[in-house]
Amino acid sequence: MPVAIVHKVTRWYERYERSLSSASLVGGFVFDALTLQRVDEFWENFWVVIHLLVVAVAIILINRIETGEAEPAGSKKRHFWLINILQFFFGGLLSTFIVFYFRSATLVASWPFLLVLVLAFVANERLKQHYARLSFQVSLLFLSLFLFDIFLVPVLLHSIGPMIFIVSGVVSLGVFGVFMMLLKRLSGERFRSSKKFIFIAVGSIFFLINALYFTNLIPPIPISLAEAGIYHSISKDALGNYILTGEERSWRDYFKLVEDVRLRDSEPLYAYTAIFSPAKFSTKVVHEWQRFDEASDKWITTSTVPLSIVGGRGEGYRTYSISGVVPGRWRVNVKTLKGELIGRINFNAKAI
Repeated sequence: MPVAIVHKVTRWYERYERSLSSASLVGGFVFDALTLQRVDEFWENFWVVIHLLVVAVAIILINRIETGEAEPAGSKKRHFWLINILQFFFGGLLSTFIVFYFRSATLVASWPFLLVLVLAFVANERLKQHYARLSFQVSLLFLSLFLFDIFLVPVLLHSIGPMIFIVSGVVSLGVFGVFMMLLKRLSGERFRSSKKFIFIAVGSIFFLINALYFTNLIPPIPISLAEAGIYHSISKDALGNYILTGEERSWRDYFKLVEDVRLRDSEPLYAYTAIFSPAKFSTKVVHEWQRFDEASDKWITTSTVPLSIVGGRGEGYRTYSISGVVPGRWRVNVKTLKGELIGRINFNAKAI
């Protein structure tokens, strides 16, 4: 491409940079939400790996320019474009993580973690001047590595739990350590001057993510609730399809946050769930039936039903539990054995 054209494109981009960046932010997020399908798909994870590699290379090249290691000719323009490439690919990573984690999240339980993701996403867009700081670049890279390994390691090992999460953290630190050795070798003095801030920032991120996980505030990715509801009866047809008999609903009922369920004599109710998990992934979940006690102003657990699920079905593994119910406010918490909330069914039980 002729030099004159490059200069024109650069000046045009500098002039409309904020508008283009905002459009790219929204467009990229919408694109990811529509195209990213399953957390265990090869091409979805390959997409993340490519982004991580581009980010790592961009960080190294930016810091070689800033330390004077790169060729001086045209270094200013290369630095400008590398900063924009870095911002763009970090935005792609963070929007991917927001899409995947949001699908596994229940806002009432996971909002602090989702808030961390959104703040990182906004910081990537708004704090562009901080990309000149090595510690800021490296902190976002480590956060991205850790968020990726949190769901990649369970997919590869076909299991979840505290030990799997610890392995995810160790893998993240290992990969990050290799990158840091390479960065130290190629950036020299700039790395040594930023080393203290890098270790503090990375250590803080590692501690925060661990604290969120062990307080059950991180969504139980790669598990997610695909479908759930309360029914009067559940049976199977000759082909193994579930036949669900529930309340007759008008179009207005679809806008209600809490469903009304009419109790029929002494018949129990059924909590039906379809839970997605990756292929070759087997684990157990819990249906926790709770009734709200007006006198104590607390939710009282009336029954806890452990259920086995098997992964691989795109629409989720179907299972259900049964419980006797009295009139009042009810909810069924769908949890992992560790206590992470996968989803929740709220309903009002009303006597006929």
